[in-house]
Amino acid sequence: MMKSDQDRREQLYKPMREEGVFTWDWMYGEEYALADIHLISREFREELSLATERLGRIFAKVVPVLQQADPALLLELGVPQAAIGAVRTGVNEIQPTMIGRFDFAQTTEGLKMLECNSDTPTGIVEAYYVNGRACHFFNREDPNAGMEAHLRNTFARALEGYRRLGYETRHIWFSSLDWHEEDKGTTQYLLRLSGLPAQFAPLELLRVWEDRLYVKEGEDLLPVDVLYRLHALEKLAIEKDEDGYPTGEHVLSLIAERRLAIMNPPSAFLIQTKALQALIWNLHESDQFFTAEEQTDIEKYMLPTYFENRFAGVTDYVTKPIFGREGGGVVIFAAQGEVLEKDQEEFYWEQPMIYQKRVELPKICVQTGKGSYDGRLLWGSFWIGGKASALVARVGGPITNNLSYYLPVGIEG
Repeated sequence: MMKSDQDRREQLYKPMREEGVFTWDWMYGEEYALADIHLISREFREELSLATERLGRIFAKVVPVLQQADPALLLELGVPQAAIGAVRTGVNEIQPTMIGRFDFAQTTEGLKMLECNSDTPTGIVEAYYVNGRACHFFNREDPNAGMEAHLRNTFARALEGYRRLGYETRHIWFSSLDWHEEDKGTTQYLLRLSGLPAQFAPLELLRVWEDRLYVKEGEDLLPVDVLYRLHALEKLAIEKDEDGYPTGEHVLSLIAERRLAIMNPPSAFLIQTKALQALIWNLHESDQFFTAEEQTDIEKYMLPTYFENRFAGVTDYVTKPIFGREGGGVVIFAAQGEVLEKDQEEFYWEQPMIYQKRVELPKICVQTGKGSYDGRLLWGSFWIGGKASALVARVGGPITNNLSYYLPVGIEG
């Protein structure tokens, strides 16, 4: 006799909640992690890895050039004035991002990359920890098996890279918002997995004093040499303390002056802006900068993306804020300008937008606590230290948002 949906999900997720590693299988009072599994072929698993590696090389090729670019170009790409010095800080021993994630649509024309989350991606615990537990529960092979080592290795290489450049690396801290269950849980998971002699501190306890960053512990200020932060740089750039002092700008100046090492490295922020996709597509169309093989990969895996609307009257398209996350600020338009879908969140609408050709996410039926749900499937493929790594699946509406379901994935057979 089949277990009830509720019994099944409790058997799967209750042990993880009790371990304190994955505690957000419900978020905002709604089911988030499904007690279901989606099976894929080995060939599709390899295809996702190949697309990730190929796109990773393209993005990595562009970053060093942008770090030397005129500030006017960086501003056009959405880099805040306060962050320009920081993103120019080269850490050649480290890949442009340590932990990134490409998001793909599986279309009739193959995989198409929608965006790259290179600065502060989430879904990490789900991909590297939960998926293995779910595959064991459903007696399926885990497509992410053994890949936690990728995360450990990227932290070790990054720390060694900073050391070789002469950075002080004795005092290592991992930080996120203390009240945000998912961010804090993800940060603490990475801290444990990293193997680094590090401690956790809430973002709220970080203090800037003269030429250093500190953690406030009681009456003491404890120095920070290396900071992993699950906190977006574009938010940091505008943050002020209660007295109006630009603390975020001060932290960015410490990064630019090489007084603070950060993970992900500052170069990750250059990839985070969706404006970079428009720049890459422009270089592709003008047949500049990229090799013939890279041009083929751009054509195969990327979507036409522009700073202005070239799709009106021609084909359906999407507008996206350059630093939007979790579907925030996204609008889907018909070719004639009719709004087909619009994100309902209040954030990101003030940002500059890019225009991207629309592709539909494939339909999928999954089992939820409320019964069957017909949704749309989005693939995330992690890009760790320059290499393809774990995958993660989300199911939601035409616009994947922060309330879209997490769906475990296994290998067929």
